[in-house]
Amino acid sequence: MPQTKTRISKLGVVIIPVKDQESAYAFYTDVLGFEKRTEADMGNGYKWLEVAPEGAETTIAIVLPGPDGEAGGRQTGISLFTDDIEATHADLKDKGVDVDAEISRMGDPVPPMFWFRDPEGNSLLIVEPQR
Repeated sequence: MPQTKTRISKLGVVIIPVKDQESAYAFYTDVLGFEKRTEADMGNGYKWLEVAPEGAETTIAIVLPGPDGEAGGRQTGISLFTDDIEATHADLKDKGVDVDAEISRMGDPVPPMFWFRDPEGNSLLIVEPQR
């Protein structure tokens, strides 16, 4: 069987459609502490906004809904890593973020994790990878 190769080299941008870009942008930068990476006027009232944790290569684009008009309340499939799941959970909870009540601990080899939701109900997962 021939070996499959790809010309794709990395994961670039993950897109989250939102109804209120400015509110979502403030949440990801002010509450989560992500840094602004890109802000571009695309015309017709459309703006491209990208944020990311400091030093991260992959960014999150916070965009207005596409032609389907759907935004918010999605399971994004995005998993973010932390070195301290307890402190991250407590910090987000103290900031009023909609986080799971408890950290999920399923035991080895599954790392501890919890879900949180942005102001539009988009769900993201925070995981403390095994060391």
